[in-house]
Amino acid sequence: MNFVLSCGEKIYPNKVVCVGRNYVEHIKELGNEMPSSMVLFMKPNSAISDELSTKEKELHYEGEISFLIKDAKINAVGFGLDLTDRSLQSELKKKGLPWERAKAFDGAGVFSEFVEIDQDDINRLNLKLYINDSLIQFGGVELMIYAPSVILEEILSFCTLNDGDIVMSGTPKGVGTFKKGDNFRGEIYVGDEKIVSKTWVAQ
Repeated sequence: MNFVLSCGEKIYPNKVVCVGRNYVEHIKELGNEMPSSMVLFMKPNSAISDELSTKEKELHYEGEISFLIKDAKINAVGFGLDLTDRSLQSELKKKGLPWERAKAFDGAGVFSEFVEIDQDDINRLNLKLYINDSLIQFGGVELMIYAPSVILEEILSFCTLNDGDIVMSGTPKGVGTFKKGDNFRGEIYVGDEKIVSKTWVAQ
């Protein structure tokens, strides 16, 4: 799967590195323990899509501020949906097993286009997710446990980020299930200025 930047440049992500449990209220809504260190997991390129599908399962959506990497730095920002097979994830967690099956399936990472961003604006980012015209999720960098610069530093301490790789920075409260035909609109803002907007209809 490839994407086109707002400037027209094509990008080819190799992988998606995701931060789990990065918003306190989201941790509470799922009844999870507060992590003592950063929770990270990966999605392969085959999970990346620009189409939203239920996969004929009861999946959960998680709206996220997502970053495109270039030269080991944040280069651009987009809206991402981290899709999760929550029942399978819970089952695997109870058994102490890895839960990639619940997070890394085909189509599990859905993204808008990415727009280049100034470094000074990264800490001013926030997102909104509307489903069927109702505001369901909202939040931004100011609510994150780990800021984007800290996330990047931690990932680079053990893993190479190639140009075009994507980092998903976690989801605020408001996650839930969706069904075929639901209308999604994801938006990214710098302060009050909307810089990204993308709509999907769940298939």
